[in-house]
Amino acid sequence: MTTTGKFVILRSLNPMKFLLLLLLASLPLSAAETSAQLWLTKSDRSALFALQPDKLIFTTNTSLESVITVDDKQTFQTMDGFGFALTGGSAMHIIRMEPAKRAALLQELFGTGDGDIGISYLRVSIGASDLNSFVYTYDDVEPSQSDPELKRFSLGPDQGDVIPVLKQIMAINPQIKILGSPWTAPNWMKTNGKVKSGRLKPECYDVYARYFVKYLQGMQQEGIHIDAITIQNEPFNDGNTPSMQMSAAEEARFIKENLGPALAAQHLDTKIILWDHNCDVPEYPISILRDPEAARYVDGSGFHLYAGKIEAMSQVHDAFPGKNLYFTEQMTIERGHHPGIDIAGPVSRLIVGAPRNWSRNVLLWNLAADPNNEPHTRDGGCGICQGAITIDGNKVTRNLAYYVVAHASKFVRPGSVRVASNLPDSLPNVAFKTPAGMVLIVANHSPQRQTFAVRFHDQAFAAVLDGGSVGTYVW
Repeated sequence: MTTTGKFVILRSLNPMKFLLLLLLASLPLSAAETSAQLWLTKSDRSALFALQPDKLIFTTNTSLESVITVDDKQTFQTMDGFGFALTGGSAMHIIRMEPAKRAALLQELFGTGDGDIGISYLRVSIGASDLNSFVYTYDDVEPSQSDPELKRFSLGPDQGDVIPVLKQIMAINPQIKILGSPWTAPNWMKTNGKVKSGRLKPECYDVYARYFVKYLQGMQQEGIHIDAITIQNEPFNDGNTPSMQMSAAEEARFIKENLGPALAAQHLDTKIILWDHNCDVPEYPISILRDPEAARYVDGSGFHLYAGKIEAMSQVHDAFPGKNLYFTEQMTIERGHHPGIDIAGPVSRLIVGAPRNWSRNVLLWNLAADPNNEPHTRDGGCGICQGAITIDGNKVTRNLAYYVVAHASKFVRPGSVRVASNLPDSLPNVAFKTPAGMVLIVANHSPQRQTFAVRFHDQAFAAVLDGGSVGTYVW
């Protein structure tokens, strides 16, 4: 139909309707049609990451006292993704599922369709973690032996579960980022010769760097690119089985004299991330970054939040703004048999708190366990570490951590950029500009229902969140 024909049809309407349509046609597109969708989790479980049917309409008339203003002109870090640790135990449960059930579960977790949550970042252990059924490294020998040439190095322990599960995940999302972290070096490289505690022998720094290289090259041969590695999971924790201690001075020396040069010599582009422990000791990564010989090999620093305050990440950023920050681990579990879901707390601490303090990712611990939180190692393994999902044969139950991550992972895709937003009382929030539009995640940290406005540019919509609830607003 010609423009003239359309105009004749419009003029056939009554004058008021004609003027209204003409006015709407003259408005900018965003002002004429902008609305937001809400994905909601309520603390009473009446909604669990559920799309709400009513759209929230932007208007120019808002008189609410509490207002979250999103400013996409003020930008911060680019996001790499949200996800979990794929522990050996997680992979063990997943690989044992019937093929069709396993495929459906992995599609839901890692796909980007309507019913999927779009996990985009994973952490794996280099060797066993404490959530494996037994302890191993990739070069285990008899107690009186050693293997300085790494002739017995093998990824064999991961061939039955971790590697095939990763391959199936990568078939769904080839761009997924993977972080590798060791819980210990092989016993023969350690001062105490045991899987628990001890330190890396100075004479083994070179062979341990080559051990990392063989791991990265071996995974690459399997078609799995490891985007980043940390030097040591929780280097101040000697209570895990397995575990290994490493001081900041030791980590700095290992990076600048051994690991950094070894990766460079093999043209490996895997990033090196420092620390990988709690927010109570920001001085650890800062001291290493002050060493220019070590810092030139370092991409950034990783943090957990079992101790300290999340603002420690900003302290490291302020000292070295050219280095990246990563949130690499936190356990969130549902305690007891309370019928509700305490989602506002972990969302505000982690999904809001870590990105607002410059983190490029958020990783929770861990992806899957069985109804008894198995497997885990004995005498130092975590017996209370609930998975984001519980797998009981082919039955899957979605737990607190699943919903915490889903509120971000589905919409804040890799390449999204955090933008500014203010913080009204009891409404922790974080905003992102994504390839598809804007995303605002809000947690009502109070027990009372809160009504507030979300303002973007010169328009706003009214929103309501019950006490303890979380909403992801997408427009």
